[in-house]
Amino acid sequence: MNTLLNLAGRVLLAQFFLLAGLGKITNYDGTAAYMQAFHVPTALLPLVILLEVGGGLALIAGWKVRWIALLLAAFSVAAAVIFHHDFANETQWILFIGDLSTAGGLLVLAQCGALAPALDARRKDA
Repeated sequence: MNTLLNLAGRVLLAQFFLLAGLGKITNYDGTAAYMQAFHVPTALLPLVILLEVGGGLALIAGWKVRWIALLLAAFSVAAAVIFHHDFANETQWILFIGDLSTAGGLLVLAQCGALAPALDARRKDA
């Protein structure tokens, strides 16, 4: 049961980032404008997309899960602080808490790592 729960957790966390990254690709100009409104350099957008899409795929595949989970957790906290700090706006508050909750799940994943089926769990013969 642990392996099934681990895989389900990885997939559920990954879909959050995969969908966000794909959304940024399909709405690149809108995302760049949003970033600019918060004084975040739009030159970072390709890196954000790479982190979200690549990180999501890595979680699903179970590749370097501990490190990817730490990176995505830090990214989630940064996104919460930069983009969702207007606590008078209920939607922003919910997004802030959602980002922090996601970071919490990722920290637990960073602690336990990936169980099979995962690239990290494969046997090393060399």
